[in-house]
Amino acid sequence: MRIDIWSDIACPWCYIGLTRFDRVLAEFPHADEVKVTLHSFQLDPTLPDSYEGTETEYLARTKRLPEAQVAQMFSYVEAAAATEELTLDVGTIKVANSRKAHRLIHEAQDADPSGRSAWALKTSLFTAHFTGGETISDVDTLVRLAGEAGLDETTAREAIDSEIRDLEVAADIQEAAAYGISGVPYFVIEEKYGISGAQPAEVFEGALAQVWDELHPERVRTSLLTVPGAADADACGPEGCD
Repeated sequence: MRIDIWSDIACPWCYIGLTRFDRVLAEFPHADEVKVTLHSFQLDPTLPDSYEGTETEYLARTKRLPEAQVAQMFSYVEAAAATEELTLDVGTIKVANSRKAHRLIHEAQDADPSGRSAWALKTSLFTAHFTGGETISDVDTLVRLAGEAGLDETTAREAIDSEIRDLEVAADIQEAAAYGISGVPYFVIEEKYGISGAQPAEVFEGALAQVWDELHPERVRTSLLTVPGAADADACGPEGCD
């Protein structure tokens, strides 16, 4: 079964949603037969590499909202994160453009077709951004996190500035637009079913089970339903006919 996920590192609901989905997938009986591919999305591609203000100030300015209202919104997100045992430290977030990090994730996916390296890198980027107070556009930070995910330093540094990787990021964003995706996280199962947002675990559980059953219909039923109104009637069996 194929699952494609669009997300942005700078998106707290992506951090929550991907964590929740990963935990559901780990319990799915056919997890070994599910191929997950991460895709790039940028909530604000116009951001500079770094922004001097706080996350609250940035959102208040771009969304034209009072800072108190933004702070209240973050309180809600922090509470949601806590349900997944995640800590969001909004006060330490360094606002930064995520483009370089997305290029690096593409490199990790090519280096490890299983997707584990890319997922490990994505997770560490989320943690660095939302908890560690690190700048996700800083090259040395990215190289260090890439190394922890299995990429060597030379490969990581080349990927960060790679035009080819940047074209792959752009292609992901264009594909999202073609699907009509305007917000993340967004999960696409078998290029047919879309799941928007950090849904409750039971939604992911139901979707995985439903699509798996559609792709692998039982060839033999273990029991049959009785036709309404039909009682037992004369028939023949191994011992003869009634």
